[in-house]
Amino acid sequence: MLTSLPFDPLPRRAPTLDEPLTVNLRQPPPDVVVPWHSHDWAQLAYPLRGAIRVSAAGTSWLTPAFRAVWIPPGIEHEVAMLGQVELRTVYVAREVAPLPLGACTVIEVSDLMRSLIESLSRVGRATPGDAERRDLMIRLLLTEMRQAPTLSLGLPLPRDRRLQALCEALMAEPASALALGGWAVRVGASERTLARLFRDELQMSFGAWRQQLRLACALDMIGRGRPLGDVAAELGYASQAAFSAMFKRAFGVPPGRFMQSRQGGGAASAARDGESIA
Repeated sequence: MLTSLPFDPLPRRAPTLDEPLTVNLRQPPPDVVVPWHSHDWAQLAYPLRGAIRVSAAGTSWLTPAFRAVWIPPGIEHEVAMLGQVELRTVYVAREVAPLPLGACTVIEVSDLMRSLIESLSRVGRATPGDAERRDLMIRLLLTEMRQAPTLSLGLPLPRDRRLQALCEALMAEPASALALGGWAVRVGASERTLARLFRDELQMSFGAWRQQLRLACALDMIGRGRPLGDVAAELGYASQAAFSAMFKRAFGVPPGRFMQSRQGGGAASAARDGESIA
């Protein structure tokens, strides 16, 4: 178990019987990687600013602001900061876990959840008044976590070295338009073999895996305030309209409306007009 990191300004507070949920503040150096480790408690990794990549159980989740990754107790995981990140880690005792204990998942972080997390990061533990207020907020936060919508943003990661080379190259260059036949030449396997490996190891096609990667990257870039036209171009779409159509098929709403519920109407209007939503 990883108990301390050289960049941690404050000691981490594990959950206890009296305080089954704790919030820990983290401001790690840019692009730092927290090595593989596990906890006896569950964890909700929530980037307040920036984005993180969490790898666990053969899957990688790219998680921007407004999202959080649920990591059950005992699951080995690695956390990579993507640029400058301000992170909140919510530790939850197994006994009160509001989400499944068998698998990681990505949930949306509502305004109420965000406010509760920030308040719990500051509430004191010394006086009875603080303890009562803290306990009420913990109960409400656990309820909100239990009811939070989930998002299918996990990218399954392969074991086969040829498929690893392909997926790592795509993660570095998600806009690549290279077809599976072209990748076959680059990684030293036939197109048929790669298609079989995607189906057998990752339970999805090459096209579906690439779209899942692009969706995760899009959420990260939009969350950073990038104009939608730039996002579309950097992810390999011929136009902003084509990108918006893909996004709407995946999430049910266009990207501007998707962000509106999280950043306010003005930000979403700017996004729809192709302007920055920072």
